[in-house]
Amino acid sequence: MNDPHMSPARAQRRKRSERAATASGPAYITRRLAPLDALDEESLQRIEATADRILAEVGIELRDDEEAVALFRRAGAQVEGTRLRFEPGMLRTILRTAPSEFTQHARNPARSVRIGGKNVVFAPSYGSPFVMDLDKGRRYGSIEDFRNFVRLAYASPWLHHSGGTVCEPVDLPVNKRHLDMVDAHIRFSDKAFLGSVTAPERAQDCIDMARIVFGADFVDGNCVIMGNVNVNSPLVWDGSATKVIRTYARANQGSVIVPFIQGGAMAPVTSAGAIAQALAETMVGCALTQVERPGAPVVFGNFLASMSLRSGAPTFGTPEPAVGSLVIGQLARRLRLPLRCAGSFSNSKLPDAQAMRESVMSMLSAIHCGTNFVLHSAGFLDGLLSMSYEKFMMDADFCGAMHSYLAGITVDDNTLAFDAISEVGPGHHFLGSEHTLRNCENAYFDSTINDNEPFQTWVETGSKDCATRANERWKAVLAQYEAPALDAAVSDALSDFVARKKDSMPDMWY
Repeated sequence: MNDPHMSPARAQRRKRSERAATASGPAYITRRLAPLDALDEESLQRIEATADRILAEVGIELRDDEEAVALFRRAGAQVEGTRLRFEPGMLRTILRTAPSEFTQHARNPARSVRIGGKNVVFAPSYGSPFVMDLDKGRRYGSIEDFRNFVRLAYASPWLHHSGGTVCEPVDLPVNKRHLDMVDAHIRFSDKAFLGSVTAPERAQDCIDMARIVFGADFVDGNCVIMGNVNVNSPLVWDGSATKVIRTYARANQGSVIVPFIQGGAMAPVTSAGAIAQALAETMVGCALTQVERPGAPVVFGNFLASMSLRSGAPTFGTPEPAVGSLVIGQLARRLRLPLRCAGSFSNSKLPDAQAMRESVMSMLSAIHCGTNFVLHSAGFLDGLLSMSYEKFMMDADFCGAMHSYLAGITVDDNTLAFDAISEVGPGHHFLGSEHTLRNCENAYFDSTINDNEPFQTWVETGSKDCATRANERWKAVLAQYEAPALDAAVSDALSDFVARKKDSMPDMWY
């Protein structure tokens, strides 16, 4: 955006930043920064032993899915009605067939993502029924909001994945909105995406739409879509969730298995106990993919959050779950499974200092725990109830900083810069040195949101705070957005599929 009060030098830097921010970024990050271990071997073994006791002595209920119960019975589980118990080590043996790394293919092959190992993939936030921005305030999400967030994620070089339910389009029928959401991911982005998890038949629709884009044979041999599925903590797997998991696994597609842990409510208030329970729940969900189809891709997920013990309100971006994420990372690596953990969590109702303080606490825990897939990387506000346009831009910008952070420090002749130090010598500056000029374009991350100008320049250009700058930024990105090309035959086939599916059933609004 042109600003008549902006200095020529600043305008040039801003143009360079905006070009970088709309250019195609890396398909995903390969980290050079090692994960951080929070616990010693003895402590990890005690958590694992407690999870084994939960599985063997307490057990987990698996409701309304007789086929899943039968699969586990054949694998060796003890079954009493809907209560399943597992001998220590049984689930770990089953999980040996799960891949430690896999590729989720995007319709643009250059944007396919590698999940697992040292790789890190950022995806937008997920599941909020409300959206908000500085202009219109908080309101229910619509399909147009959904499409806007898909466009923004596509335009960001720092987000590698289109996500799933980036906001809930409540203006569409419950039983049909998944069709419009997946259609939006395919039409308005060429990055990888998530499908529906609200019912197995909806998951199947999403897989069928992916087959239209990629071809049925390719889908059978490759992961092109995933579902993010939550445990009904504590210790209950609902049949609607397990049927969705089996639907994706049967088609050789991915499942992200995620307990939704609210310490003191759905899990013990103490972190070690909550982690042990989450480990037990997650292993059952991950193992279900393997008894359905050995080798099916699966991601070990976790969502740790605390609560206000005064009011009972959920809290996000707090220190205890952040440290807990480090432990989850260690446990996932011991199982040799890809990890989804943490994100830009916040309870703030505005894109303000609280929002970014909590988000950075949570996101850094994901970075340091060794996570491979970060859902909720951008837009999370209001305890996940609201998707914020401004915070989306602020978070995506922070994801850009994390690209540089995870790259670590390169040590070679250029970076050691002895020749530059020799050239400049004592008491002089490096501003005009050949080394600085050669490295200046890529030496530091260049934010498109932050203001680094002198105070007087900031005042002269409107005294804009970060949220205001983010508001201007998302509008500019949407104004400049161009959809990626989509084959006409694929487009027509998708339109026909969606229309036929919608015509085949009446609208359901709850």
